[in-house]
Amino acid sequence: MAYTFAAEDRALICGFLFAPQGQGRAIELGEALAWLSQSPQQTPGEFIWLHFNLTDTASEKWMQSHLELPPEFFDALREGSRSTRIEDAADNLIAVVNDVAFEFSFDPSEIASLWLNVKPRVAVSARVHPLRSIDRLRQAVRDGARFDSSVALLNHLLQDQGDVLVRIVRDATLQVDRVEDALLQGHLQQKRADMGKLRRVLVRLQRLLAPEPGALFRLLRQPPPWVRPHDLDELRQSTEEFSIVIRDLAALQERIKLLQEEMAAQVGEQTNRSVFTLTVVTVLALPINIIAGMLGMNVGGIPLNDHPHGFAIIALIILTFTVVAGWLAFRNRE
Repeated sequence: MAYTFAAEDRALICGFLFAPQGQGRAIELGEALAWLSQSPQQTPGEFIWLHFNLTDTASEKWMQSHLELPPEFFDALREGSRSTRIEDAADNLIAVVNDVAFEFSFDPSEIASLWLNVKPRVAVSARVHPLRSIDRLRQAVRDGARFDSSVALLNHLLQDQGDVLVRIVRDATLQVDRVEDALLQGHLQQKRADMGKLRRVLVRLQRLLAPEPGALFRLLRQPPPWVRPHDLDELRQSTEEFSIVIRDLAALQERIKLLQEEMAAQVGEQTNRSVFTLTVVTVLALPINIIAGMLGMNVGGIPLNDHPHGFAIIALIILTFTVVAGWLAFRNRE
Protein backbone atom coordinates (compact mmCIF):
# COMPACT_ATOMS: atom_id res chain seq x y z
CA MET A 1 0.00 0.00 0.00
CA ALA A 2 1.46 3.35 -1.05
CA TYR A 3 1.81 5.88 1.70
CA THR A 4 0.95 9.53 1.21
CA PHE A 5 1.85 12.26 3.66
CA ALA A 6 -1.16 13.51 5.59
CA ALA A 7 -2.15 15.03 8.91
CA GLU A 8 -0.85 11.94 10.73
CA ASP A 9 2.72 12.94 9.91
CA ARG A 10 2.39 15.97 12.18
CA ALA A 11 1.30 13.69 15.03
CA LEU A 12 4.68 11.95 15.05
CA ILE A 13 7.22 13.89 17.10
CA CYS A 14 10.10 11.57 16.27
CA GLY A 15 10.75 8.05 15.07
CA PHE A 16 13.88 5.90 15.08
CA LEU A 17 14.80 2.57 13.52
CA PHE A 18 17.40 0.64 15.52
CA ALA A 19 19.74 -1.75 13.77
CA PRO A 20 20.84 -5.05 15.36
CA GLN A 21 24.01 -3.29 16.54
CA GLY A 22 21.87 -0.82 18.51
CA GLN A 23 22.47 2.25 16.35
CA GLY A 24 19.34 4.33 15.72
CA ARG A 25 18.45 6.51 12.74
CA ALA A 26 15.51 8.86 12.29
CA ILE A 27 12.55 7.70 10.21
CA GLU A 28 9.18 9.12 9.13
CA LEU A 29 5.77 7.45 9.33
CA GLY A 30 5.97 6.27 5.74
CA GLU A 31 9.21 4.41 6.35
CA ALA A 32 7.84 3.06 9.63
CA LEU A 33 4.82 1.62 7.81
CA ALA A 34 7.04 0.02 5.20
CA TRP A 35 9.20 -1.53 7.93
CA LEU A 36 6.14 -2.79 9.86
CA SER A 37 4.85 -4.55 6.74
CA GLN A 38 7.92 -6.79 6.76
CA SER A 39 8.11 -9.98 8.77
CA PRO A 40 10.45 -10.39 11.76
CA GLN A 41 12.52 -12.80 9.67
CA GLN A 42 13.19 -10.01 7.17
CA THR A 43 14.33 -7.59 9.89
CA PRO A 44 16.17 -9.73 12.46
CA GLY A 45 17.31 -7.86 15.56
CA GLU A 46 15.73 -4.57 14.48
CA PHE A 47 13.07 -2.53 16.27
CA ILE A 48 11.52 0.91 15.94
CA TRP A 49 10.56 3.64 18.39
CA LEU A 50 7.70 5.98 17.52
CA HIS A 51 6.92 8.98 19.75
CA PHE A 52 3.53 10.68 19.26
CA ASN A 53 1.97 13.99 20.27
CA LEU A 54 -1.44 13.35 21.85
CA THR A 55 -2.56 16.95 21.38
CA ASP A 56 -2.96 15.98 17.72
CA THR A 57 -6.17 13.96 17.46
CA ALA A 58 -4.78 12.01 14.49
CA SER A 59 -2.13 10.31 16.63
CA GLU A 60 -4.43 7.93 18.51
CA LYS A 61 -6.34 7.06 15.33
CA TRP A 62 -3.10 6.26 13.53
CA MET A 63 -1.89 4.02 16.36
CA GLN A 64 -5.20 2.15 16.40
CA SER A 65 -5.15 1.68 12.63
CA HIS A 66 -1.53 0.71 12.00
CA LEU A 67 -0.11 -0.68 15.25
CA GLU A 68 -1.24 -3.86 16.95
CA LEU A 69 -1.50 -2.41 20.44
CA PRO A 70 -3.54 -3.96 23.28
CA PRO A 71 -6.73 -2.21 24.47
CA GLU A 72 -5.10 -1.66 27.87
CA PHE A 73 -2.74 0.87 26.31
CA PHE A 74 -5.56 3.03 24.97
CA ASP A 75 -7.43 2.65 28.26
CA ALA A 76 -4.36 4.04 30.02
CA LEU A 77 -4.35 7.00 27.62
CA ARG A 78 -7.92 7.85 28.57
CA GLU A 79 -7.35 7.43 32.31
CA GLY A 80 -5.14 10.50 32.44
CA SER A 81 -2.32 11.03 34.91
CA ARG A 82 -1.74 8.32 37.51
CA SER A 83 1.22 7.03 39.42
CA THR A 84 4.15 5.60 37.49
CA ARG A 85 3.64 1.91 36.77
CA ILE A 86 4.79 -0.88 34.46
CA GLU A 87 2.60 -3.90 33.83
CA ASP A 88 2.26 -6.82 31.45
CA ALA A 89 -0.74 -6.94 29.11
CA ALA A 90 -0.80 -9.79 26.58
CA ASP A 91 3.02 -9.90 26.52
CA ASN A 92 3.15 -6.13 25.97
CA LEU A 93 4.87 -3.92 28.53
CA ILE A 94 2.54 -0.99 29.23
CA ALA A 95 4.17 1.82 31.18
CA VAL A 96 2.84 5.09 32.54
CA VAL A 97 5.81 7.29 33.39
CA ASN A 98 5.17 10.61 35.11
CA ASP A 99 7.95 13.08 34.56
CA VAL A 100 8.62 16.76 35.20
CA ALA A 101 8.30 19.33 32.48
CA PHE A 102 11.16 21.59 31.46
CA GLU A 103 12.45 24.08 34.05
CA PHE A 104 10.75 22.38 37.00
CA SER A 105 10.31 24.84 39.89
CA PHE A 106 8.49 22.77 42.54
CA ASP A 107 5.10 23.51 40.99
CA PRO A 108 2.79 20.44 41.03
CA SER A 109 1.27 21.50 37.70
CA GLU A 110 4.66 20.92 36.02
CA ILE A 111 4.33 17.13 36.30
CA ALA A 112 3.07 15.39 33.16
CA SER A 113 2.61 11.81 31.95
CA LEU A 114 4.19 9.68 29.27
CA TRP A 115 2.50 6.50 28.03
CA LEU A 116 4.49 3.65 26.51
CA ASN A 117 3.77 0.30 24.92
CA VAL A 118 6.83 -1.89 24.50
CA LYS A 119 7.00 -5.17 22.60
CA PRO A 120 9.88 -6.96 20.84
CA ARG A 121 9.83 -5.03 17.55
CA VAL A 122 8.00 -1.81 18.42
CA ALA A 123 8.25 0.75 21.20
CA VAL A 124 5.49 3.36 21.14
CA SER A 125 5.40 6.43 23.38
CA ALA A 126 2.90 9.27 23.56
CA ARG A 127 2.67 12.48 25.57
CA VAL A 128 0.62 15.66 25.87
CA HIS A 129 3.24 18.04 27.29
CA PRO A 130 6.97 18.18 26.47
CA LEU A 131 8.99 16.14 28.95
CA ARG A 132 12.62 16.30 29.99
CA SER A 133 13.21 12.54 29.98
CA ILE A 134 12.02 12.05 26.39
CA ASP A 135 14.13 14.95 25.20
CA ARG A 136 17.19 13.43 26.88
CA LEU A 137 16.46 10.01 25.37
CA ARG A 138 15.98 11.45 21.89
CA GLN A 139 19.20 13.44 22.19
CA ALA A 140 21.04 10.35 23.40
CA VAL A 141 19.92 8.41 20.30
CA ARG A 142 21.00 11.26 18.03
CA ASP A 143 24.37 11.38 19.80
CA GLY A 144 24.97 7.72 18.98
CA ALA A 145 23.75 5.89 22.09
CA ARG A 146 23.08 2.23 21.31
CA PHE A 147 19.98 0.34 22.39
CA ASP A 148 19.95 -3.35 21.54
CA SER A 149 16.31 -3.94 22.54
CA SER A 150 13.05 -2.06 23.03
CA VAL A 151 13.20 -2.76 26.79
CA ALA A 152 16.56 -0.98 26.90
CA LEU A 153 14.73 2.20 25.88
CA LEU A 154 12.32 1.75 28.79
CA ASN A 155 15.21 1.15 31.19
CA HIS A 156 16.91 4.31 29.97
CA LEU A 157 13.73 6.30 30.64
CA LEU A 158 13.45 4.89 34.15
CA GLN A 159 17.10 5.72 34.85
CA ASP A 160 16.54 9.27 33.62
CA GLN A 161 13.50 9.54 35.85
CA GLY A 162 15.57 8.35 38.79
CA ASP A 163 18.15 11.05 38.00
CA VAL A 164 15.39 13.67 37.91
CA LEU A 165 14.11 12.52 41.29
CA VAL A 166 17.62 12.67 42.74
CA ARG A 167 18.04 16.22 41.46
CA ILE A 168 14.67 17.30 42.86
CA VAL A 169 15.49 15.77 46.25
CA ARG A 170 18.87 17.52 46.20
CA ASP A 171 17.31 20.91 45.39
CA ALA A 172 14.63 20.45 48.04
CA THR A 173 17.29 19.45 50.57
CA LEU A 174 19.17 22.69 49.87
CA GLN A 175 15.99 24.67 50.52
CA VAL A 176 15.39 22.85 53.79
CA ASP A 177 19.04 23.32 54.82
CA ARG A 178 18.75 27.09 54.29
CA VAL A 179 15.59 27.22 56.37
CA GLU A 180 17.25 25.22 59.16
CA ASP A 181 20.29 27.52 59.17
CA ALA A 182 18.09 30.62 59.30
CA LEU A 183 16.07 29.06 62.11
CA LEU A 184 19.21 28.39 64.15
CA GLN A 185 20.49 31.93 63.56
CA GLY A 186 17.20 33.42 64.72
CA HIS A 187 16.30 35.44 61.61
CA LEU A 188 13.94 33.12 59.79
CA GLN A 189 12.16 34.75 56.85
CA GLN A 190 10.56 31.64 55.36
CA LYS A 191 6.84 31.32 55.94
CA ARG A 192 5.43 28.17 57.44
CA ALA A 193 2.91 28.00 54.58
CA ASP A 194 5.79 27.85 52.06
CA MET A 195 7.25 24.84 53.85
CA GLY A 196 3.82 23.22 53.81
CA LYS A 197 3.60 23.76 50.05
CA LEU A 198 7.04 22.22 49.55
CA ARG A 199 6.05 19.21 51.62
CA ARG A 200 2.83 18.72 49.62
CA VAL A 201 4.78 18.91 46.36
CA LEU A 202 7.24 16.27 47.58
CA VAL A 203 4.37 14.00 48.65
CA ARG A 204 2.82 14.35 45.18
CA LEU A 205 6.17 13.72 43.53
CA GLN A 206 6.58 10.54 45.55
CA ARG A 207 3.08 9.42 44.60
CA LEU A 208 3.42 10.18 40.88
CA LEU A 209 7.08 9.58 40.06
CA ALA A 210 7.81 6.47 42.12
CA PRO A 211 6.75 3.26 40.33
CA GLU A 212 3.91 1.27 41.87
CA PRO A 213 5.75 -1.52 43.72
CA GLY A 214 2.98 -4.10 43.35
CA ALA A 215 2.76 -3.97 39.55
CA LEU A 216 6.53 -3.78 39.22
CA PHE A 217 7.19 -6.78 41.46
CA ARG A 218 4.61 -8.83 39.55
CA LEU A 219 6.39 -7.93 36.32
CA LEU A 220 9.80 -8.85 37.72
CA ARG A 221 8.45 -12.16 39.02
CA GLN A 222 6.61 -13.13 35.81
CA PRO A 223 8.04 -11.13 32.89
CA PRO A 224 6.97 -11.66 29.27
CA PRO A 225 8.96 -14.52 27.70
CA TRP A 226 10.63 -12.27 25.13
CA VAL A 227 12.30 -10.02 27.74
CA ARG A 228 15.98 -10.88 28.00
CA PRO A 229 17.56 -11.58 31.41
CA HIS A 230 19.98 -8.68 30.99
CA ASP A 231 17.13 -6.21 30.45
CA LEU A 232 15.28 -7.68 33.41
CA ASP A 233 18.34 -7.17 35.62
CA GLU A 234 18.56 -3.55 34.49
CA LEU A 235 14.89 -3.08 35.34
CA ARG A 236 15.43 -4.62 38.77
CA GLN A 237 18.40 -2.32 39.38
CA SER A 238 16.31 0.72 38.46
CA THR A 239 13.71 -0.43 40.98
CA GLU A 240 16.32 -0.62 43.74
CA GLU A 241 17.60 2.86 42.90
CA PHE A 242 14.05 4.20 43.09
CA SER A 243 13.65 2.63 46.52
CA ILE A 244 16.73 4.48 47.80
CA VAL A 245 15.51 7.81 46.42
CA ILE A 246 12.06 7.28 47.91
CA ARG A 247 13.61 6.68 51.34
CA ASP A 248 15.53 9.94 51.00
CA LEU A 249 12.32 11.67 49.96
CA ALA A 250 10.47 10.32 53.00
CA ALA A 251 13.29 11.45 55.31
CA LEU A 252 13.16 14.92 53.77
CA GLN A 253 9.41 15.11 54.34
CA GLU A 254 9.99 14.26 58.00
CA ARG A 255 12.57 17.05 58.27
CA ILE A 256 10.08 19.51 56.79
CA LYS A 257 7.45 18.34 59.27
CA LEU A 258 9.82 18.95 62.20
CA LEU A 259 10.71 22.37 60.80
CA GLN A 260 7.03 23.26 60.54
CA GLU A 261 6.52 22.26 64.16
CA GLU A 262 9.51 24.35 65.26
CA MET A 263 8.29 27.34 63.24
CA ALA A 264 4.82 26.96 64.75
CA ALA A 265 6.38 26.86 68.23
CA GLN A 266 8.32 30.06 67.49
CA VAL A 267 5.19 31.81 66.24
CA GLY A 268 3.32 30.68 69.35
CA GLU A 269 6.13 31.94 71.59
CA GLN A 270 6.15 35.33 69.85
CA THR A 271 2.38 35.56 70.23
CA ASN A 272 2.62 34.73 73.93
CA ARG A 273 5.26 37.42 74.43
CA SER A 274 3.09 39.99 72.66
CA VAL A 275 0.05 39.05 74.73
CA PHE A 276 2.12 39.20 77.94
CA THR A 277 3.49 42.66 77.06
CA LEU A 278 -0.01 43.93 76.32
CA THR A 279 -1.26 42.48 79.61
CA VAL A 280 1.55 44.11 81.61
CA VAL A 281 0.93 47.50 80.02
CA THR A 282 -2.78 47.20 80.76
CA VAL A 283 -2.19 46.17 84.40
CA LEU A 284 0.36 48.93 85.03
CA ALA A 285 -1.93 51.56 83.56
CA LEU A 286 -4.98 50.36 85.50
CA PRO A 287 -4.32 52.14 88.88
CA ILE A 288 -3.53 55.50 87.37
CA ASN A 289 -6.51 55.27 85.03
CA ILE A 290 -8.91 54.48 87.88
CA ILE A 291 -7.60 57.22 90.20
CA ALA A 292 -7.33 59.77 87.40
CA GLY A 293 -10.88 59.00 86.42
CA MET A 294 -12.13 59.48 89.96
CA LEU A 295 -10.21 62.71 90.53
CA GLY A 296 -11.26 64.06 87.20
CA MET A 297 -14.97 63.90 87.99
CA ASN A 298 -16.45 67.37 88.35
CA VAL A 299 -18.24 66.69 91.65
CA GLY A 300 -17.79 67.84 95.22
CA GLY A 301 -15.85 66.00 97.90
CA ILE A 302 -12.70 65.24 95.92
CA PRO A 303 -10.20 63.74 98.42
CA LEU A 304 -7.32 65.95 99.58
CA ASN A 305 -8.60 68.86 97.54
CA ASP A 306 -7.66 71.35 100.28
CA HIS A 307 -4.63 69.47 101.63
CA PRO A 308 -1.31 71.27 100.97
CA HIS A 309 0.41 67.98 100.01
CA GLY A 310 -2.58 66.38 98.26
CA PHE A 311 -0.84 65.95 94.90
CA ALA A 312 2.18 64.21 96.46
CA ILE A 313 -0.06 61.89 98.44
CA ILE A 314 -2.10 60.91 95.38
CA ALA A 315 1.09 60.40 93.34
CA LEU A 316 2.50 58.17 96.08
CA ILE A 317 -0.71 56.14 96.18
CA ILE A 318 -0.63 55.69 92.38
CA LEU A 319 3.04 54.69 92.49
CA THR A 320 2.36 52.17 95.26
CA PHE A 321 -0.51 50.54 93.37
CA THR A 322 1.55 50.48 90.16
CA VAL A 323 4.47 48.74 91.90
CA VAL A 324 2.12 46.18 93.45
CA ALA A 325 0.41 45.57 90.08
CA GLY A 326 3.79 45.20 88.36
CA TRP A 327 4.97 42.70 90.96
CA LEU A 328 1.79 40.66 90.56
CA ALA A 329 2.19 40.69 86.76
CA PHE A 330 5.87 39.68 86.70
CA ARG A 331 6.06 37.19 89.55
CA ASN A 332 4.62 34.28 87.49
CA ARG A 333 6.25 35.21 84.18
CA GLU A 334 8.41 32.12 84.04
